[in-house]
Amino acid sequence: MDRTRKVRNQSGLVGAGLLAAFLMTGPAAAEDNLDAQVELEQAPAAGEEGYHQPPAIADIPDDQFGEAVRRGMKAFNNTLEYAGEYVGNGQNCSNCHVGNGTVANSAPLWGAWPVYPKYRGKNDHVNTMDERIRGCFTYSMNAGDSEAGGPPEPDSQVLKDMQAYMFWQAQGAPVGENLPGRGYKDVPMPEDGYSVERGEQVYDAQCAICHGADGQGEFSESGEQIFPALWGPKAYNWGAGMHRVNTAAAFIKYNMPLGKADPSKLEGALSDQEAWDVAAYINSHERPQDPRFEGTITDTEEAWHQHECIYGHEVNGAELGQGA
Repeated sequence: MDRTRKVRNQSGLVGAGLLAAFLMTGPAAAEDNLDAQVELEQAPAAGEEGYHQPPAIADIPDDQFGEAVRRGMKAFNNTLEYAGEYVGNGQNCSNCHVGNGTVANSAPLWGAWPVYPKYRGKNDHVNTMDERIRGCFTYSMNAGDSEAGGPPEPDSQVLKDMQAYMFWQAQGAPVGENLPGRGYKDVPMPEDGYSVERGEQVYDAQCAICHGADGQGEFSESGEQIFPALWGPKAYNWGAGMHRVNTAAAFIKYNMPLGKADPSKLEGALSDQEAWDVAAYINSHERPQDPRFEGTITDTEEAWHQHECIYGHEVNGAELGQGA
């Protein structure tokens, strides 16, 4: 049975990717309280699991490098506020990288820094970390629809600052190694595949309270993100990693619902089946178009979506990939 048939045979269709749960670490802190908030939220030591431990926030040096680290931390945690000109939706970097990007098995920044430069199939060449972050803005933050019209320019100050924050976190980590806790922990596809219909039930019971029954998240009157959108114009676009059902399932399994899972200990609140199903349900909704759009959905799917996703598939009578 091919991938397309398997997907479509599950309760009618399957579909959408992620964030049944982008994790929010809380409302954006006032600037003068940011250091205290981040220190409280930083991941605890996980020595017995063998994870790298980043230095304490209090140990950021009081010099020009330390100033860059603090700026990068602010841009990472409250991207809409500190790098909003490059954000075309309603996302913050900290939605996908929980606990200020320090938590093992939640794509910690200290796990990414030591393995770049590296080849990425996403754009079919070797990427520097500068380019990797620009890619996050392009896809997860939908930078093409931002005020700037694209991601930060190469070697710009905000990219230097964010890399300073990543470098500071990775102090003492071996270079060139895939560290334990890097990325998200894979969750094998269940024998029964995954189902949008079942996923909707999981979403209503576990996710809607924070992300809304309509998946549009929650924002203050001033536009401050309280909980991120999971589909629609304020969500990640069709090129973001979270549109992949397997990636979304891995994130959801050990990070969501918020406060009920512990990624550093690989303790999930949902079953593997529930994680895959709700990931499918989330990604069965429209979101901004893939920036790599090839002119037609079919051509774009063939060029860039030969993986576990639902881009280009029919859900509820509509072909996914039209854009939001």
